[in-house]
Amino acid sequence: MKSARAPKADKTEPVEPSPQELVELARAYAEAAEQLVERQKKCTAISRAPYRLAAIHAIELYLNAYLRMKNHEPDEIRGLQHDLQQRTERATKAGMKLRKRTITHLGAMTSNREYLLARYQPSAQKSLSQINRLLATLRDVEKKVTTAMEQDNPSVVR
Repeated sequence: MKSARAPKADKTEPVEPSPQELVELARAYAEAAEQLVERQKKCTAISRAPYRLAAIHAIELYLNAYLRMKNHEPDEIRGLQHDLQQRTERATKAGMKLRKRTITHLGAMTSNREYLLARYQPSAQKSLSQINRLLATLRDVEKKVTTAMEQDNPSVVR
């Protein structure tokens, strides 16, 4: 008796998400972060780790959406790994106007390796960004990207 073989995987290249799809995904992570921050236990830094990770990922996705909107190649963006400073520098060169505090914070997040620490070393949470600073950065990036998307494509529905 012959064994059933799984069909061969389709070897076509994956379709890259559009800037609008990236914004929608970023928005979903931002909403999840907001729900997580409400559930944190006030006295434990480890309870903030899920919020931090979701918020940082949302910021990264918003910056990716902006870069894609400005015709940066997906391979180039993926090559940045989790470097928010490089994404921010490229986005500002492409015309994004972020607040100075936001730009400084995104650079500090990269220097402090906040993505990795939030993901793998929850005990380091006390040395990372204040929750309100992270939220302010997320909101600034979100606002600037969604505004740019609406200006670039007025038919985009919020």
